[in-house]
Amino acid sequence: MTTKVHLIKAIMNFRTMTPHVVFTAANGVVAGVYNNPSFAGAPAPPVDQPTLQAANNALAAANSAAANGGKKELEQQKKAKEGVVKILVQLAHWAEANCKDDMTVFLSSGFQAASKARATTTPVSEAIRKIAFGPVSGSVVLKLVKFKGAASYEIRWASVAPGTANPTTWSSQPVANSKMPVTISNLTPGTIYVFQARAVISTGYSDWSQPVTKMVV
Repeated sequence: MTTKVHLIKAIMNFRTMTPHVVFTAANGVVAGVYNNPSFAGAPAPPVDQPTLQAANNALAAANSAAANGGKKELEQQKKAKEGVVKILVQLAHWAEANCKDDMTVFLSSGFQAASKARATTTPVSEAIRKIAFGPVSGSVVLKLVKFKGAASYEIRWASVAPGTANPTTWSSQPVANSKMPVTISNLTPGTIYVFQARAVISTGYSDWSQPVTKMVV
């Protein structure tokens, strides 16, 4: 029997994350996996929403209790985090198997793709070469593709609900060139955002690039 090799692989470094970041990541998965029209027709996720939500609520309570630094509370926090991590791993594999190797569909699940999934130099869109988590919570870092004849660039972004159309309300930021990565801050952790870029040219602007989605942590 031939086993299908899925091209998109999820980042599953949840155990290296802090308990608070795991909690935020799980909230993003709750929003992205369940009732997401992009996964219509796919088998039911291996863990249902109430189970993940209950585990994440337990982690939230453990995070609060562990604030005093007590040994018992820290052990409970560790246990609660592991419970959520095990669920996230199962759901990540489900998203890999049911996204039809479509990066936009996969990212709408709330999970992030491992770099191996795009090991070539192919950009994530014709204008955005790469998008990654930023240095602090609520930020992302983008690297743009060089546009011939561009004087400068513009990036825009907006939050979106899973499976919905492009938003109408955007925030934007000018970018001097495509050489340096651009950090966008003050985003809401656990929220899925859509990003686009365009070049400033002699006749005005190029078209906006294809949308790229990412869940912010």
